[in-house]
Amino acid sequence: MENVIDVVVADESHEKYVDTILETISEAAKVRGTGIAKRTHEYLLNKMREAKAVIALDGDKFAGFSYIETWQDKKYVTTSGLIVHPDYRGRGLAKRIKDMTFTLARTRWPHAKIFSLTSGAAVMAMNTQLGYKPVTFADLTQDEAFWKGCEGCVNVDILHRTNRRYCICTGMLYDPEEYLPAKLPEDVLKRIKELDNKK
Repeated sequence: MENVIDVVVADESHEKYVDTILETISEAAKVRGTGIAKRTHEYLLNKMREAKAVIALDGDKFAGFSYIETWQDKKYVTTSGLIVHPDYRGRGLAKRIKDMTFTLARTRWPHAKIFSLTSGAAVMAMNTQLGYKPVTFADLTQDEAFWKGCEGCVNVDILHRTNRRYCICTGMLYDPEEYLPAKLPEDVLKRIKELDNKK
């Protein structure tokens, strides 16, 4: 019988997995031959501390990850860095992580537009199932800090040449006004409320 893989909102106790996450993301980008925005250990750790990350674990083994970022005073949200360790691919885990990250984003920022930049067909399919629609880059956040994240990508020259109109990635957008509210488990809602009250 296969172990049950837990998909949870990450916290500081998951820091020990950060370097493995970064390595897994980097290796996947090399295999696909596509670009990916580079992130640091501290960046991902902060996402965990802020309840803006989801991690999948098989006991104490890393299985998958994704994180959230907000832009333009939380008017836009991205779910990013979705990765499944090669040992756990083909089991529907990416969808479980994507669903949890999406629900987390919708619960914390119910009025924000959620967007994704991806070159992966599987992510495009999952986004479509969740209600995202393909859009031009002009429909995404214009926050310079977001676009700066593309600078570490091997395809950034295309983005520059097209004056940020398009690139290898497809822009996809979820507009919350078209859908019902999302719901997270009570313990996660309590943690988020505590974090928000600290600010």
